[in-house]
Amino acid sequence: MKSAPRTNLLSLIAIFASMILAFAEDASTKPEKVSLWANHAPVGDGTFQEADPMITVHRAAKPNGAAMVICPGGGYGGLVTGAEGHGIAAWLNANGITGIVLEYRLPKGKAFVPLLDAQRAIRTTRSRAKEWGIDPKRIGIIGFSAGGHLASTAGTHFDAGDAKSADVIAQVSCRPDFMVLVYPVISFGEKGHHGSARNLLGADAKPELVSLFSNEKQVTAQTPPAFLAHALDDKVVPAENSKMFHEALRANGVDSKYLELPTGGHGLNGYKGPMWDAWQAQSLDWLGARGFIPAR
Repeated sequence: MKSAPRTNLLSLIAIFASMILAFAEDASTKPEKVSLWANHAPVGDGTFQEADPMITVHRAAKPNGAAMVICPGGGYGGLVTGAEGHGIAAWLNANGITGIVLEYRLPKGKAFVPLLDAQRAIRTTRSRAKEWGIDPKRIGIIGFSAGGHLASTAGTHFDAGDAKSADVIAQVSCRPDFMVLVYPVISFGEKGHHGSARNLLGADAKPELVSLFSNEKQVTAQTPPAFLAHALDDKVVPAENSKMFHEALRANGVDSKYLELPTGGHGLNGYKGPMWDAWQAQSLDWLGARGFIPAR
């Protein structure tokens, strides 16, 4: 009879300990919002604007060390942060990958603004890799539609960082280690998406600016490897965008896979169904085969 109180006490301690552990696990995977520029964001011409673009860090319950900055689409006139943002983060988390949703600034003709945000997101992730349980050499970028253009821009316009900068984030590289591009805008030429071009570059963009942001023209041997997926019946952004980028990568000796999907249109049947499932499964296989995530 005297042992009963001790047994009850031990049970309470065990319950309390399990609650603490559960709370700690929940806290470690709770999404974290991080400001990129602390409301003093560069425009790209030496000036700054009061704007506070954010990233939301979704950490996997069982992380494998890989991370991906997620660029939602929206034609550079809006952000589809649901299905092409936080929904993608949930899918990545289910596969052990940290998902980092980028709410980049809408350019309104200030062409370098989204790219500066994407570069800052990659630098921030790399600079905080140890804190977030990420391998700094396995940080990729994924984008959809105009977000795919931004992701491919980050993959073709990057630097190694400024080692002399007083800003520790600016010291690290903004080169993504790999790209996943889903029905991306790539070119602002004849086969490009004119609405995205107008929103990004302005109505009367100079030819050299159009060329600079036509990313099939910006590929080099240092461009990171890429997985691309596009529906052949996409009437909004022609599949020729992905084909051109894939061919440019291959011509420069860069590893690339292009998944041509027979149907699905732009958005792949509303982010569901066999075409949507196909790019997700095959992109994971591609990442696993290259050591960016554990092979499935």
